[in-house]
Amino acid sequence: MKIAMQGVRGAFHEIAIRKYFDGNDYDVVPCASFNELFDALRFQKADYGMVAIENSIVGSILPNYTLLRESGLRILGEVYLRIEQHLLALPGQMLNDIKKVYSHPMALQQCRDFLTPMRRKGIQLVDSEDTALSAKWISEGNMKGVAAIASRLAAKLYGLDILTESIETNKLNFTRFLIVSHEENYQNYRRQEQINKSSLYFILPHQQGRLSEVLSILSFYKINLTKIQSLPVVGQEWEYLFYVDLVFSNYEKYRQSLDAVRPLLGKLKILGEYRKGEKVHEN
Repeated sequence: MKIAMQGVRGAFHEIAIRKYFDGNDYDVVPCASFNELFDALRFQKADYGMVAIENSIVGSILPNYTLLRESGLRILGEVYLRIEQHLLALPGQMLNDIKKVYSHPMALQQCRDFLTPMRRKGIQLVDSEDTALSAKWISEGNMKGVAAIASRLAAKLYGLDILTESIETNKLNFTRFLIVSHEENYQNYRRQEQINKSSLYFILPHQQGRLSEVLSILSFYKINLTKIQSLPVVGQEWEYLFYVDLVFSNYEKYRQSLDAVRPLLGKLKILGEYRKGEKVHEN
């Protein structure tokens, strides 16, 4: 099977793929953007997609919610990956040799405490498109005096040394990834999994107390709301679309709760029912 991801080989998306699909035979399909990722599934260039949806530090990746909703794809599962950043360079390079550090702006920000003393010594911090792509540039260009901030997998794939491990400031930095696919694959996975979580969205008219009523009903049925993200409905004045993640122990009560809230909503769509993901580490 073919699994699409955003970024080049060695990206954190690939680590999430390895964790979720461990033991399966697959090929990775690198994509330059999330739009390209969803197109890969749309035009049958890939069977599954691994999509980052939120980070514990920076929050939700809002454009990906819209891409998922408009694609018609379903959520099969999720992975919570601990993000560890490492300083990589060509073999033989030492920390004192480094004059420039390349990485994605978010990765540079995540490693601010480590990088600040280097910046004050005159080392240049340079924004790039991707963490793993920075590692690839250094390897292919044989770039001495240059380092990248990327994953341990990127170091392995591109033959780089790890000068300093785990340089991220926050050691509790997790990114949540969703596994998405077409309806047929979704139904096959669904029959194999013990379902205890769902992701859905609903449209809520701008009426006083309506959201409170919905949340009260979910609480009555012992449904745990772990995520709520609101976005305005384009073209509909004062109407809002809410993306919601629900965790439950009783599937029948969960379905009953949806039946109970439907009369209060303009629209309700289940994006996926799946097994709650576990937190995993790079190693």
